[in-house]
Amino acid sequence: MFDKLMEAQQKAGEVKKRLDAITVTGMAEGGKITVQANGNKVIKSIAVDEAFLKEADKEELEELLVVAVNKALEQAENVSQSEMAAMTSAMLGGMGGLGSLFGK
Repeated sequence: MFDKLMEAQQKAGEVKKRLDAITVTGMAEGGKITVQANGNKVIKSIAVDEAFLKEADKEELEELLVVAVNKALEQAENVSQSEMAAMTSAMLGGMGGLGSLFGK
């Protein structure tokens, strides 16, 4: 049992490293604002088109930044859930008959 816990910890660390290497993008206003995050939901960069920045007002810029950030974080969450589901499936599959205890 202790070995399985150690294996689970190790696999969780591997998933975190994979998620660090995955980049997702959220855009607003047709790509005039772009936010990049990693699979661990950490914002890595925000880019605003210069021409758009010159003509946008503060409120519009703030609203669109929120939209782009939320889109990037939503994509990161989806990637994270997929990776965790794959890890969980692999772990339960490796437990032989124990997987059936959890309805699998």
